[in-house]
Amino acid sequence: MSHRTRKSRGSAAERELVHKFWDAGWAAFRAPASGAMPIQIPDVIAGHGNRKLGIEIKLTKESKKYFTKQEVEDLQGFCARFGSECWLGVKFLRKGWFFLSPEDMRQTASSYVVSYEEAQKKGLSFEELIDSIV
Repeated sequence: MSHRTRKSRGSAAERELVHKFWDAGWAAFRAPASGAMPIQIPDVIAGHGNRKLGIEIKLTKESKKYFTKQEVEDLQGFCARFGSECWLGVKFLRKGWFFLSPEDMRQTASSYVVSYEEAQKKGLSFEELIDSIV
């Protein structure tokens, strides 16, 4: 798959998630400049009342997905400064969305990783994410 195809599928997943938030009564937007600016911002920012979420998104057809340590550190830094919850969102194609905190991910020397099985055990569904009080 070409880089352009992966990027467009990733953007489509981000837009899908934004629509899910709006449909659930939240405000949300995609930060299409994420990765293109020297200041790193999450892929999706959502809020409802006093809750704010910063979410870095990955899409995969594989059985596991990796986030680089830099991506996670940038997300944590933004969320600390912005005052929002920090979430990693993974959409496993044909299996759905899972949301995890960095602490729920397995760490390797250079990345954070989650398998589909781990996501099922530790991750939250979209409905659980928007209903959870952190």
